Amino acid sequence: MASSSRTQVLSLYRMLIRECKKFPSYNYRTYALRRVQDGFRENRNVDNPKLLDRLLSQAREDLAVIKRQVSIGHLYSAQKTIVEE
Repeated sequence: MASSSRTQVLSLYRMLIRECKKFPSYNYRTYALRRVQDGFRENRNVDNPKLLDRLLSQAREDLAVIKRQVSIGHLYSAQKTIVEE
């Protein structure tokens, strides 16, 4: 993996993790964090540039979805679970 693509991947990973932590619901937050971490761990050793570009574009689309869902989640209040208290 080239240095620039490595920095792109790490930057995208950090943005996804940061955005997932903004979910107001504990269940959504932990699910999203787990999915992001597992997805990046699963594709850690990808060397094919075309596949890497496709995965990066998919991750950017996922980031946009997460941002929208976080916004929607803040519109509706919910009771906190026992785990959150």
